[in-house]
Amino acid sequence: MQVIMETIFDVAYLVAVITLGAIMCLRSRGNRGFRLFGVMAVVLGCGDAFHLVPRVYSLVTGTMSENFAALGFGTLVTSVTMTVFYVMFYRFMQLRYKLVGNKPLTLAVYALAAARIALCLLPQNDWLSADAPWSWGVYRNIPFVILGVLLICLVFAEARKHKDKPFRLAWLAIALSFAFYIPVVLFADAAPIIGMLMLPKTICYVWLVLMGFGEFRRSIRAG
Repeated sequence: MQVIMETIFDVAYLVAVITLGAIMCLRSRGNRGFRLFGVMAVVLGCGDAFHLVPRVYSLVTGTMSENFAALGFGTLVTSVTMTVFYVMFYRFMQLRYKLVGNKPLTLAVYALAAARIALCLLPQNDWLSADAPWSWGVYRNIPFVILGVLLICLVFAEARKHKDKPFRLAWLAIALSFAFYIPVVLFADAAPIIGMLMLPKTICYVWLVLMGFGEFRRSIRAG
């Protein structure tokens, strides 16, 4: 039953976010913000597919222990694309709220993203191994969590300042995604059941994408 439910969930998630993102890209009518949000959703889905497709295959065929290299490589790709996803979301917030002149914040966002990606690409992560080091899972996520905190604070403050109803809870979606993700990084090796927290984490991403798509649809109807 778990295999069936997780497979359905993963496939539905990938199809949903990629489809919604593609629709926004194709029908943005020159709106840079919506086009960027669409690309962001496609990057999210395509990046996660590198991990979820091998995982679904492994679950269905019962070969999880044999496909650790493909799963590890997929996790690497997902780690990088997730970082890019948040940088693009920051850029979307800049466009939406017309944020200019805050060079220190922009520099911090890009520096943290670069640090995260650089750490992910170091060979010490041993991504293709069945026994990747736990310590490097922590190291590479330190700049990622700091980046998340910056975005949570920014989105909360700006959405409140601009009375932005469509994105008033975007900060919460991001905060919850990290709240579900951090225990997995820290404790999933010792207690694999904690890995199930990746499911509500994924739901938070869908929630965030739906916020953008909902605003996109309202804009299309109004225009």
